[in-house]
Amino acid sequence: MSDDQHGSGNEPVNAIEEVVASDAPAEVKIARLWWVVSGAAALVFVILLATVIFYRQADKPFPFELAWMNAMVTVRAPSWTVPALVLDQVGGGISSIVYVPLTIIGGLLLWRRPWAALYYVIAAVTSGVIVTVIKTLVGRPRPTAILVQPDFGSFPSGHSATAALIATTLAIIFWRRWVWIAGLIYTLLMMLSRTYLGAHWILDTVGGMLVGVGVGIILWAPFALRLYRERRRPHPPIWITVDHHPANP
Repeated sequence: MSDDQHGSGNEPVNAIEEVVASDAPAEVKIARLWWVVSGAAALVFVILLATVIFYRQADKPFPFELAWMNAMVTVRAPSWTVPALVLDQVGGGISSIVYVPLTIIGGLLLWRRPWAALYYVIAAVTSGVIVTVIKTLVGRPRPTAILVQPDFGSFPSGHSATAALIATTLAIIFWRRWVWIAGLIYTLLMMLSRTYLGAHWILDTVGGMLVGVGVGIILWAPFALRLYRERRRPHPPIWITVDHHPANP
């Protein structure tokens, strides 16, 4: 009996053992329970925030939110407004729905990462749905000192959720320290820009960030082994031929 025939019946068991093995790489151990719990905890915290905001009266910001908004309005200047408006365009509207996702998906597919592309698509759709549902249920009004024309609902911030989701998924896919750092900076800048433009209260951006991170981590678990195996393969662009049957040592 060949090795392929012998291993076919035990593949699910071996896969599970590989995921939970004590010497498994960190990026595979995500399948362990505490990672899923941490992602779920982030989403639960968002729900708690939404509940507090709703029952406190959604149109009443907290004192620290008013203080932060006043500080943002005070420091407004063209040198800050221009980059904030650029982030507004990149993180919202047709750019966030079409251009940015297609760029990410296309890049992953061109460089032979189909499982990563699927993971990103499912995570992005899930995050968007959660943000829309919570916005509709809470119905929090946006600040009055607003410089842009966003859609309905202030909590949670869709821009912040999208930024955090992109940062989390790409950091997980590539597993490089610089990707984690760049993603963190991008997410924080997006959150800051949303309050600077008066599009969101500060808790809106925190809630959005938690949605993006929570969804990215939770959906990492079922894809962890696939992403790890895919990462270990060569990733030349699809127009370069790859030898899928290397000689056995």
